[in-house]
Amino acid sequence: MATGLRLKFNGGTQEQYEAVHAHLNVDGDPPQGMIFPMAGSVEGGWGIIDAWESRDAFDQFAAHRLQPAIQELGADAFQSPPDIKEFPVHRFTKP
Repeated sequence: MATGLRLKFNGGTQEQYEAVHAHLNVDGDPPQGMIFPMAGSVEGGWGIIDAWESRDAFDQFAAHRLQPAIQELGADAFQSPPDIKEFPVHRFTKP
């Protein structure tokens, strides 16, 4: 069963998201196990909702690609860790 993750970066901005997204090259080199990502402005910051094949796939991506990218970008990236909520995905349709 797929896993859904909702990440909220308090105080995060579209510019920070775009910097991280471009640095990660998610479109050209998608993370293994990612089914689809969505992102947009939410009250108080920036939100991301992803579907992953498993929580472990996300955790590997976060540890080996996302966190290093945020560190490399410094002030251009999100400045605080996200609030993460996990939920089971009942159904999704691949594009």
